[in-house]
Amino acid sequence: MHIAYLTPEFPHDRIGGSGGMGTSIKNLVNELVKNKVKVSVFVYGQKSAGHFEENGINFYLLKQIQYPFGGFYLYRKHINRFLNRYIECEGIDLLEVPDWTGITAFMTFKIPVVMRFHGSDTYFCHIEGRQQKWKNRFFEKQAVRNAVGYIAPTHFAGKESARLFNMDHNQIEVIPYGLVLADFENPNPQEYKPYALLNIGTLIRKKGVFELVDIFNQMIELEPRTTLTFIGSDSKDIKTGSSSTWALMQEHMSAKAKTQIAYKGKVPYDQVRQEILKAHVCVFPSLAETLGMVTIESMALQKAVVNTNIGWAQDIMDHGVDGFMHHPSETDQFVKSIKTVFDNPALVSQLGAKARKKVEAKFDIQRTVEKNLYYYRNLLNK
Repeated sequence: MHIAYLTPEFPHDRIGGSGGMGTSIKNLVNELVKNKVKVSVFVYGQKSAGHFEENGINFYLLKQIQYPFGGFYLYRKHINRFLNRYIECEGIDLLEVPDWTGITAFMTFKIPVVMRFHGSDTYFCHIEGRQQKWKNRFFEKQAVRNAVGYIAPTHFAGKESARLFNMDHNQIEVIPYGLVLADFENPNPQEYKPYALLNIGTLIRKKGVFELVDIFNQMIELEPRTTLTFIGSDSKDIKTGSSSTWALMQEHMSAKAKTQIAYKGKVPYDQVRQEILKAHVCVFPSLAETLGMVTIESMALQKAVVNTNIGWAQDIMDHGVDGFMHHPSETDQFVKSIKTVFDNPALVSQLGAKARKKVEAKFDIQRTVEKNLYYYRNLLNK
C-alpha cells in the first residue's frame, strides 16, 4: 500500500514551523513506514519547491505561487495537477487531506480521498463564536464533498464537524492522534521545579492565553513563588488587530505577575520535552481544539495537568483521576486545582502515574496506526 498525505505543515528543519496537526502526521507516517507501508508527504505553501527522502518517506515541497487574481482557485489546480502526476507515476493508492480552509476544493482524483478533521475554519469559528468568511466555508464544504472517507481525533470533533457540514456522524471514524511513547519517558517524575506552571501553544485567543493570565494573576497572590512559562509562536490578534498577542497579554498582567512570567517563543521540539519535564503543573485552558497534542504529551511525561473541560477533553482525561478539568472561564477553579496540586506532592505522583496509563491505553502510536490501517484497507476494498 502506498499512502500520500497532503498537509500545510510538518515538523522538519527543511519545511518550517508546525503545530499539533503536523506532529500527529509525523508520528503516524513514521510508524506506517515501520509497518512496511510506502508513504509520500506533500507539503504545500512552501517558500521554495523541493524533494527529498528521509527515513523511508518521500517529501515533496510545493512552492506557494502568487497570482494576479484567482489564486484561491489556480493554486489549488496547480496542487491538483502536481498530485495527480505523482499519483499515477508512483502508484499511490490513497490520499489523506486536511479539512483546514478546504484545500482540496475543486480538485479531482482517481483514488480514494480521506479527510481528517484536524480542525476546519468552520469548526473553530463555531467553537469560538466568530464570524466566518463565506469563502472559507464554501471551500471547506466543497472539499468535504470531494472525500469518500473521514477521520476525527475525538468524538466531539467528529460530531461537531458532521453537524456543521450536514453529514451523518456515523460517516466519521474516530481515531485519536498517537504518541511514540518511547520518546516520552520520565524516569524521575518526582523531580520538577516547584511551583512552576507551563503552557505550550501558539499565543492566540482560542488557546485560552488571556484566561491563563487571569489565572496567574490570582495564583501569584496565593503563592508568590509561582512562575509561569509560555512556549509557542506569537500571533496577530483577530479581535483587536494587534500584531502581537503577547503584547496584549502583558497589558492584562498584574505588576507581580509580570515579574514571574517568562515567554520563550517557539523552541525546538526536543527542548519542549525538557520544559515539560521541569514543570510542576501543565495548564491548558484552551477554548478551541480538536484534541490537544501537548496535553497528551504532558500526560505521557507523568505531569499533573489542569486542562480545559470542553468537548474534546472528555476523550482525553477523567476529572480528578488523571488530571483536573474546568471550563476556561472558571479561573477560580483552575486556581483551586493548581493550589491543590502544589500543596500535595503525593497527588502529583498519583495524577502523573494514572495519566501515563491513560496515554498508554488510548494514544500509543502502535495502537492508533493499526486503527488507521484497518480503516484505509476497508476503504480501498470498497
